[in-house]
Amino acid sequence: MSLFVPRFDDTALVREAGAEVVGGDPVAVRLLADSGATGGALSTVRVTLAAGADGARPHVHHRSAEMFYLLDGAAEVLSGEDVVTAERGDLIVVPPDRPHAFAAVPGSTADLLVVIAPGVERFEYFRHLQRVRLGELGPESLLEVQERYDNHFLESAAWEARHR
Repeated sequence: MSLFVPRFDDTALVREAGAEVVGGDPVAVRLLADSGATGGALSTVRVTLAAGADGARPHVHHRSAEMFYLLDGAAEVLSGEDVVTAERGDLIVVPPDRPHAFAAVPGSTADLLVVIAPGVERFEYFRHLQRVRLGELGPESLLEVQERYDNHFLESAAWEARHR
């Protein structure tokens, strides 16, 4: 087991009014603290999903764990081959190299705090996703940045069975 000790001098304080929001309805991502602001300790965003909206397709991170805390609503979360439903106050932590995805439960919205630790500079990844959603970039452009953002897409029969 290795011990990672983050190095940063100033407290990271992000006020809601000052946080950049990428997207909108059906998926809004509030950029809270990226890896550089926390000495590499973590990256965190708040994701708000409209009823039944996909938050992330199946993917894996090789260098980080990902935590999902349900602030409100209900979300389906893929972890490995299991799809679980999380509700307000529930916490799910997915270890590195475990396939995962998340979406709002059909008929329900979801508001999630998402934390990746150790952190990866990911704000530009969410901006990239928005450019794909707007048609400014093709979906294949995501394959070119998988390694940079430690976000590797994959297929999941368990997820597809739930989300047809």
